[in-house]
Amino acid sequence: MLGLFKKQSRKSDTDSSGSSHRKQTSDARSDYQRYVGRKMLFMFVMLALVIFLGAFIVTVGPLEVSVIDVYKILFSRFFPDYFINADLPSQVVWNIRLPRIVAGIMAGFGLGICGCVMQSVLKNPLASPFTLGISSGASFGVAVAAVMGVGIISGPYLLVGNAFLFSMLCAMFIIALSSLKGATSETLILAGIAINYLFSSLSDLFHYFATDEQLRLMVSWGMGDLSAFSWSNFMLLLCIFVFCTPLLYLKANDLNIMVIGDENAKSLGIDANRVRMFCMLLASLLIATIVCFTGTIAFIGLVAPHMARMVIGSDHKYLAPASGLLGALVLIVADVVGMNIVRPTIVPTGIMTSLLGVPFFMYLILKRKRKEFW
Repeated sequence: MLGLFKKQSRKSDTDSSGSSHRKQTSDARSDYQRYVGRKMLFMFVMLALVIFLGAFIVTVGPLEVSVIDVYKILFSRFFPDYFINADLPSQVVWNIRLPRIVAGIMAGFGLGICGCVMQSVLKNPLASPFTLGISSGASFGVAVAAVMGVGIISGPYLLVGNAFLFSMLCAMFIIALSSLKGATSETLILAGIAINYLFSSLSDLFHYFATDEQLRLMVSWGMGDLSAFSWSNFMLLLCIFVFCTPLLYLKANDLNIMVIGDENAKSLGIDANRVRMFCMLLASLLIATIVCFTGTIAFIGLVAPHMARMVIGSDHKYLAPASGLLGALVLIVADVVGMNIVRPTIVPTGIMTSLLGVPFFMYLILKRKRKEFW
């Protein structure tokens, strides 16, 4: 009788323990689902804001165009037999305003996600898409094209071709140098700083010898502007965008593991150096493509990842797309402010992103906690 009582008691304890464990597992699963749900909700809100603002910004400008007229113009492009519009509003919306918005969304998303990836692989909160000297290389390519008229592509794409070529040459040189010395984050940062200073000095030298017209061309390109983007450039940017962003996102789990250190990541089967070089190569290709069409647009790649990290944490499965959406949102807002703040003069987009980004960056510095993200 006593043995039977002990056996039943042990069985009861086991059932109680199992029930408690299942309850804890269920609670943990519910907490995780709510945790993921908040992140997904934030990204959905950011996506809705980008779409809403993009639809609203099309109507903003010296020429007043209503929302209904905008959609009539858009539908008339695909169904010309059913929608007829005035020629001037149609040309303004389709050839001027809409390409700027599309360029702003794609460039902002690309700069945001590349900034997030670079801050992670370099383990440096100040890293941005221009840490590798990509912007200075592109500026030097434009200077060579403007002053000497030399480039790999002639005609209207002379500046664009040179900007892309020299930005990729800078990135490839730094990546090759780092692979010889070991692709550590410190090596990449130091090499990027050196190349940045080198090509900035060479660009300044060309500025010194340039004529007034050549100097105006180089300065206007260096300020960054979305007006140079047109539908003829859309497919090229879209192809590079579709190629690079999914491959960068596939490395999200590896980036999460690399946060704990290269040696610890290696013990878990992740070759940190190889992942770092792969991500830097893809990010450099995407940034070079964006820069050659838009010029130097500062602070998007630096500020957008910090904004996203403050809201949803450091899980790159959610941080990378959130950084891209915030980058797109900030860039299109900065562009529309620059277009309308001092009409009829249009302030270059790169200037507005800096003016809007610096106060927020100072806020991050003043409110920064002791706990580091890396």
